[in-house]
Amino acid sequence: MDAPKHVSVLLQECIDNLNIKPDGIYLDGTLGMGGHSYEIASRLTTGRLICVDRDETAIERAGRRLAEFGDKVTLIHGNFSDAAAILDSLGIAGVDGMLFDLGVSSPQLDEAERGFSYMQDAPLDMRMDGSASLTAYEVVNSWSAERLNRILWDYGEERYARRITAGILTAREKAPISSTLELVDIIKSSLPAPALREKQHPAKRSFQAIRIAVNDELGAIASMMETAPDKLNIGGRLCVISFHSLEDRIVKSGIAVRENGCTCPREAPICTCGFVKTLRSVSRKPILPSEDEIERNPRSRSAKLRVAERV
Repeated sequence: MDAPKHVSVLLQECIDNLNIKPDGIYLDGTLGMGGHSYEIASRLTTGRLICVDRDETAIERAGRRLAEFGDKVTLIHGNFSDAAAILDSLGIAGVDGMLFDLGVSSPQLDEAERGFSYMQDAPLDMRMDGSASLTAYEVVNSWSAERLNRILWDYGEERYARRITAGILTAREKAPISSTLELVDIIKSSLPAPALREKQHPAKRSFQAIRIAVNDELGAIASMMETAPDKLNIGGRLCVISFHSLEDRIVKSGIAVRENGCTCPREAPICTCGFVKTLRSVSRKPILPSEDEIERNPRSRSAKLRVAERV
């Protein structure tokens, strides 16, 4: 089967900011369809690229695309939150660059059976890793009202979270909610008329919230930002693409903590925390897609690239 079309976001900006050395070692922690990885690998001579993804389908498809690079590329089924541990398991002490594209790939959105899309009918799944146990079905049908309301409010920034939660609870009392479009109908019927007239799809925020909860995306990002930068060589670059404010906040904060160094109170006579500065931001503001890219790929509209360097 042919691989679905996917356009890598901020591709040239990532390649430029990674400062790729032909003999360097690089990590693509979110392989996806392999667009970023292909461009990195094509610039290596004696270097090496480690590609990680929690989606085995993505590894299979991208693996075919990257096959021409032979043993320069190593494919790993795993979670990007474990990037540091994965490198340790491969005996790699440090890398010259890391890239993390935190967005959902186009195939995951476009293939109805994955259950990510609010535009196509499918079983409620939303797992990035098909071997994981938690699905959207379980979240929607078994989580408490308090827990559902919290994720809709926190992860989806949905101002009508309580209305939608009430609608879900009422519906599931009659029968389990089993499909994406069934959930969409419940969300729509829970919203006031003005919300239904908004430009974006009325289910977008709720589906985002449930997907984040199913895949523990924010926890994975926080864990990655806490451990992965330690595996950068001096001068190595960290590039992270986020797609909504919750992700970007974690990335920005993770860089800032390492950029500011000592966390002792200002009045402390000497440093006792032992925390030293390990990163510096290459650009104070995030790098955004050009108008041309947004026109070619509307899904890039909300993307933000943050770049930091190991010091």
